[in-house]
Amino acid sequence: MTTRPIALLDARLIDPVAGTETRGGVLVENGLIKDVGARVTRANVGSSADVIECAGDVVSPGLIDMRASEHRETIQSISKAAAAGGVTSVCVSPESNPVLDTTAVVDFFVRRARDHDGVRFYPIAALTKGLAGKEIGEMGLLGQAGAIAFGNGQHSVRDTQVMRRAMTYSCDFDALVLHVPQDADLAASGVMNEGEFATRLGLMGIPREAEVIMLDRDLRLVAMTGARYHAELVSTTLSVDAISRARAQGLNVTCGVSINHLTLNENDIGDYRTFLKLMPPLRHEEERLALVEALNAGAIDVIVSDHCGQDVEDKRVPFAEAEAGALGLETMLAAALRLVHAEQISLPKLIRAMTSRPAEILGLPQGRLAKGTPGDLIRFDPDEPFVVDPTKLHSRCKNTPFDEARLQGVVKLAMVAGKIVHG
Repeated sequence: MTTRPIALLDARLIDPVAGTETRGGVLVENGLIKDVGARVTRANVGSSADVIECAGDVVSPGLIDMRASEHRETIQSISKAAAAGGVTSVCVSPESNPVLDTTAVVDFFVRRARDHDGVRFYPIAALTKGLAGKEIGEMGLLGQAGAIAFGNGQHSVRDTQVMRRAMTYSCDFDALVLHVPQDADLAASGVMNEGEFATRLGLMGIPREAEVIMLDRDLRLVAMTGARYHAELVSTTLSVDAISRARAQGLNVTCGVSINHLTLNENDIGDYRTFLKLMPPLRHEEERLALVEALNAGAIDVIVSDHCGQDVEDKRVPFAEAEAGALGLETMLAAALRLVHAEQISLPKLIRAMTSRPAEILGLPQGRLAKGTPGDLIRFDPDEPFVVDPTKLHSRCKNTPFDEARLQGVVKLAMVAGKIVHG
């Protein structure tokens, strides 16, 4: 790619790999970072570069979201929402229409995303055909078509033999297996976290054990097969402890948490607010705080948006009948900065969980602030306040759990391969 050089000057540079924050600039040329640090000044970048004075704003690698759904969206709408939120790489769930379970569909998605002039898209192919949990997908062919990993969307694979075969097969291609662990029988007709609050609201609850029972099964299968495994969404300390034990045994396992479970709890559901009906459900405040601690300690690897657009008719119904899911791409960074402002985690650690760590897990070259790496960068003011107005969001749907919330952290610029896609 040949583009005019761009120099971002006088910025707070966040290096998520080194875990440092320094003052300086970044020079991007031909889609790559040519130089970074204190030596990147107006006097040194030359007259051929376009100069952007950042005036002390943060510059970091663009965010990499490992879990977002194209449901109810288009490539254009999800790209605009992502860029506005500082997300420059999006891993798209297999729960598209049609399901990403054949080479033709994956290839079509890859070509459609490549022709779009915006953020980067990476398809996650279906682990089982039709996401039905009965027959494993053709991982080799799907990988050749462009699939970056293999998951089953929101549908946990109930059949243990099928999951074992999928993990065994994945080893032949060094493929990453993604899974949202939840025992469907134990979760049954539950719609929120099991506990006192669910009882007061008169709603069926989902116990924490529904998540960890399935996760324990998966981890035992990892031990049997040697597969690379990523638990896409963990929401309880039981799951974090299980992952930690598996790592101590030498298993190649990682996990993610949604921004919703780090910043919201079951009490936020209030008077049956369906925009906060999620799967897994929002947990108790003690669990939320424990998840933040686990993230800070490195026990949780990545933060995801778990972006899932839903139409009004799917949300403006009684809580038990509403579809699960919420928007997240456009508000993920600002919501996460709540943790920084509360001094619960440092900014470099937070950015690492949304940039370099997902890049490491997925084997991507971006997500780093180093010479020679892709020029996928964002500039944001972590302190600038704003009120979330659903009507101004770029997503086609408006089901944000942060409706009218006061957040801090405005993304002023997003760049992909040296080309500005927002700002």
